[in-house]
Amino acid sequence: MALIDIYQQHTNDLQTALQAAAKWHAQINEVTLVVRAAFAAGNKVLVAGNGGSATLAEHLSDEMVGRYKSNRPPYPVIALTADSAVLTCIGNDFGFENIFKRQVEALGKQGDVFIGFSTSGNSANILLAAEQALAQGLTIVAFTGQTGKLKDIADYAIVSPATTTNRIQEMDLHAVHLLCEAFEPENITAL
Repeated sequence: MALIDIYQQHTNDLQTALQAAAKWHAQINEVTLVVRAAFAAGNKVLVAGNGGSATLAEHLSDEMVGRYKSNRPPYPVIALTADSAVLTCIGNDFGFENIFKRQVEALGKQGDVFIGFSTSGNSANILLAAEQALAQGLTIVAFTGQTGKLKDIADYAIVSPATTTNRIQEMDLHAVHLLCEAFEPENITAL
């Protein structure tokens, strides 16, 4: 198969996922309302993921704390993936599966939101963090694929209409941008 054919297949797969996005858009809207309510109540968002999903977690944080398009006020979103000293300390002392759980335990409070990215829905460290968040009264949001346990633990799930890891991650990036779009000043009153 020629590279141009591979590129076209990739694009076709992504277009297929996007064409099945109506339910997915409704899920994003639901999460937007939850995050808006948390911010309005003075709460924060804690976000985590592994590998490519870690970059999505950090991207959501940087777009919300920094800016997406306009110089609007910052929003309190903390990427639990970003502090290498904390990650390696917890991983060394408590095990890799606890790197996010321990941070949720330290930073999370009732009314906050925990967002976990897991394309498989079965990342042990995300599941443990979600369980800790549940125990502490945080609202749990999953960005995930169509399988796995995370969507069942979560209060709200953005379940990708895609079925492969790479397409799920692309849809997750799109969902991150749609979520950020809802916090632009011209869109803040739209529901």
